[in-house]
Amino acid sequence: MAATTSKATRTLTDENFQREVEDAQQPVLVDVWAEWCGPCRLVGPVIDEVAEQFAGRAVVGKLDADANPQTAASLKVSALPTVLVYRDGEVIDRIIGVQSKDRYAGALQKALG
Repeated sequence: MAATTSKATRTLTDENFQREVEDAQQPVLVDVWAEWCGPCRLVGPVIDEVAEQFAGRAVVGKLDADANPQTAASLKVSALPTVLVYRDGEVIDRIIGVQSKDRYAGALQKALG
């Protein structure tokens, strides 16, 4: 399942999204997923690996779109999985569908500068 499995990966919710993502001092990668989404199950472990790789330098979190519909709607997510990369509270990259670990890590590295 795409649920959080890495200690380095944060669980994001409607309640904590602004604090954890929009107000973050570090770049943030957000994996928007759902339990029923087959491709999300492929991406989940890859996102956990990226979280471990960037631990201490960036925030990596997962948002269950079904459990947090308000935030998912505000992000204009139309397909799952969708990965968003934030810098200074703004989306700087939107990755839709299953991609390689290098694609996700590269987007986060770019956000670091």
